[in-house]
Amino acid sequence: MAVASSQTHTNLRRQLETITSPVARHLAALDAFMEGQVDAFEPEMRELVAFCLRHSGKRIRPMLLFYSGWRDDEDEPADSLVRAAAVVEFVHLATLVHDDILDEADLRHNATTVARRYGSDAAVLVGDALFAQALKLASDFPTVAVCRAVSESTRRVCAGEIAQTFQRGNAALSHSAYFRVIDLKTAELFRVSCSLGASLAGFETGFVEAVANFGRHLGIAYQIFDDLADYLGVEQAAGKTLGTDLAGGKFTLPLLLLLEDLAP
Repeated sequence: MAVASSQTHTNLRRQLETITSPVARHLAALDAFMEGQVDAFEPEMRELVAFCLRHSGKRIRPMLLFYSGWRDDEDEPADSLVRAAAVVEFVHLATLVHDDILDEADLRHNATTVARRYGSDAAVLVGDALFAQALKLASDFPTVAVCRAVSESTRRVCAGEIAQTFQRGNAALSHSAYFRVIDLKTAELFRVSCSLGASLAGFETGFVEAVANFGRHLGIAYQIFDDLADYLGVEQAAGKTLGTDLAGGKFTLPLLLLLEDLAP
């Protein structure tokens, strides 16, 4: 099972490289922009922010934003898309920092978590600072729509995490309650990434709604896969601490389905 899971992660990495290639310049511009943001933070937290950026993962949400705002007539990545991608990625990084505290995780993106390296107290605060910087960047747009969308999505992500926290240890969790949690805590950022990309690129309302719906469903599928990997994955391949769901009393879909097949 572990060998199969490792092969699955290898295949996914190869597929990700194929998906990444067309937006390589966009991602390079995003990396440069975010690295330039480190100096915007106070000296006391720059080391922590830089550490977060060095281990920030696959950039799936920015890629969704770039593809949703794709225009064949543009030779270079649009500045508005790069800045919006940075907003979404800062929010995502903040959620990861806070998630690792809640899960008591040691590993994230094949590196020590912020909480393990600098302590939970500092990790909570740097996560808050990342959220704040995301909103600051969102407020720099000439329209309030970006700030409004990101603020609402961040609130919904927090609601999903709270709902999951309150359901810990609940073996009777319904499928609808589970899907509600992952829709909020994971799919929401996928959805808003697609929506922002398409709207900033000037596409019509119908297209914006369509790509947002695609992003939401992709986010749900992504979280189901992630929940399965928590049981069947290999930490070295996944790049993060596994087994935290069961240890933390989180009843995710794999365990809920197993319980339904067990005798009373």
